[in-house]
Amino acid sequence: MKAALVVARGGPDCRIVAEHPDPVAGPTDVLIRVRACALNHLDIFVRRGVAGKHVPLPHISGGDIAGEVLSVGSEVTHLNLGERVLVDPMVGHEAIGEDLPGGLAEIAVVPAKNCIKLPDDVDYQTAAALPIAYGTANRMLVTRGRVQAGEVIAVLGASGGVGNAVVLIAKALGCKVIACGSTDAKLERLADIGADVLVNTTTEDFSARIWAETGRQGADVVVDYTGADTWAGSIRATRPGGRVLTCGATSGYDVTMHQPFVWVRELDIIGSNGWRRSDLEYLLDMVRTKKLRPVIDSVLPLDEVQEAERRLEERLAFGKVVVTP
Repeated sequence: MKAALVVARGGPDCRIVAEHPDPVAGPTDVLIRVRACALNHLDIFVRRGVAGKHVPLPHISGGDIAGEVLSVGSEVTHLNLGERVLVDPMVGHEAIGEDLPGGLAEIAVVPAKNCIKLPDDVDYQTAAALPIAYGTANRMLVTRGRVQAGEVIAVLGASGGVGNAVVLIAKALGCKVIACGSTDAKLERLADIGADVLVNTTTEDFSARIWAETGRQGADVVVDYTGADTWAGSIRATRPGGRVLTCGATSGYDVTMHQPFVWVRELDIIGSNGWRRSDLEYLLDMVRTKKLRPVIDSVLPLDEVQEAERRLEERLAFGKVVVTP
């Protein structure tokens, strides 16, 4: 089969498209004919070998997989050949594409239990956009954050993959969204997908702006996975009894804050880690019923995987970059 192989640690040239042996399915596995595989920054981290991601090389990354069942293991009884599926990338404490071989190839091997049957009216590219970014956003916002219609949600880093998903899910739930981003161009795109208030974090104090936009009450929910650079402002911008949600810290882990805000306002600080199968099933139903349409930046063939990664790595993409092997 043809696959995008990480052959060394480093820049884009360390991933090449070449022939690679077809994977072999074990008794409880299935082989998937990959129709779409969405990229994430995890794919770049794996290629660079950062954050402990030192899997043996050559390695096939790509965790967001949608396709058709090509063959089934001897113990698999609930899936049929040709069946359309979305793959849940989490296998125990390991992740497909990160720790295990992924979907940036014509064929992928995955545990049969990780396959979610894909409704006929959900296309492969849309489905592949969901698991990692949208699954993470849904668990943080809905499952852990208990967001309700009518609440004001402020989102830091709203132009990123998870940020896009938070904006769209919050709007689908009937919330008012204050989207914070670093450039006017990104903010214009956020307005296009439904953000109600736009805050340029490069030119203005986002915390003061959120405070002003909410009538000096604060947001019901502040989503902050930026971390060190924004945490103190996020705490200040949250209303009494409100929630601060986090699923990461892209600018650094060591945060500071004026702690009295937390106890005087009785704030809830809620962490969220990844997704669960129920989150992906919930998202598929939202897509099927047209309550949610993931933002897709571009769709490229496997031979152009370096360009696909470049769009992500240089932060040119707005929405998911999808590769179609």
